[in-house]
Amino acid sequence: MYSFGDTQRNTDGSLRSTAEAIQNLFEAIKHADASGLDYFGVGEHHTATMPASSPGAMIAAAAAATTQIKLGSAASIIGTDDPVRIFQQFATADAISGGGRVEITAGRGSSVETFPLFGYSLEEYDDLYAQKLDLLMAINNADTELVTWSGTVRPALDDLAVVPRPASGKLPIWLATGGNASSSARAGQLGLPVSYGIIGGAPHRFAPLAELYRRSGAAAGHAPESLRIAVGALGFVAPTKKEALDRFYPGWHNLNVEMGRLRGWPAPDKRAYLEQADAPGAYYVGSPDEVAERIVHLHGYLGHMRHFLQMDLGGTPQDQLLESITLLATEVKPRVQRLMAQK
Repeated sequence: MYSFGDTQRNTDGSLRSTAEAIQNLFEAIKHADASGLDYFGVGEHHTATMPASSPGAMIAAAAAATTQIKLGSAASIIGTDDPVRIFQQFATADAISGGGRVEITAGRGSSVETFPLFGYSLEEYDDLYAQKLDLLMAINNADTELVTWSGTVRPALDDLAVVPRPASGKLPIWLATGGNASSSARAGQLGLPVSYGIIGGAPHRFAPLAELYRRSGAAAGHAPESLRIAVGALGFVAPTKKEALDRFYPGWHNLNVEMGRLRGWPAPDKRAYLEQADAPGAYYVGSPDEVAERIVHLHGYLGHMRHFLQMDLGGTPQDQLLESITLLATEVKPRVQRLMAQK
């Protein structure tokens, strides 16, 4: 699963507190770990409805309260943050976890609220991302705690210590993209695993991007086993398809109303929702059998090793979210494993 935090709503539709949303997110991560889920990603947004603005802080807290689950950002918006601090925060979380359970996913960000919030210009969008990704990798790949790096978007590092170091020496770093071809090629050239955010259209249309990614990685000399793909999508699991559709729709509607206000999206259309919730749409909303079958079907196109769902949005009731997490871990996961073994 992944989450940006989800602020609950009162019966009159008004928002409850963002502090409660963070407490609910922490509870959801602990529940996912106890249920046997493999991965929980915390995204970065800075809005009243999605207040998980500090993935590193949340993951450090979760690292202390969990024992098995992998934890990562989904994603860290590195263009408007400092890669030194991101690395330090996640290396700290890694140490708290006991080592080997913490990852960084580096993204550009589909929303731009971080630019005015942290004083950056959108004109520098591409350059900020490229240089800060380079710095993050330079820190992670350093043989010691001493790092040297120079660029134009922040002060240079001249043999300066960046500590703590991860327990295993390095952190897994993923590159996040919403489907930009140059990002797929960049991930392959750098030998980084790639995480596709697929929130609309038919997911199998990403197959050419996956092929470009693997082809770029091979041309750069990277071993095939190092070129891994993950897919993040919207979804919800319930005992029946009808229950899943009914439970996920109110939050989906609320989210689209907000995105219409912030980004000019069209008014939410329930017909579009229902179309996306059926194959080959992008929403994995249904019973455990249906969601498992659709994940395995997409694997035939992308060959991905991780499929994770955003299930809390627009004020999803916490009890319904926790039940969906349980079903994802205890019903969908073993079905996927069984279907994959039969391929």
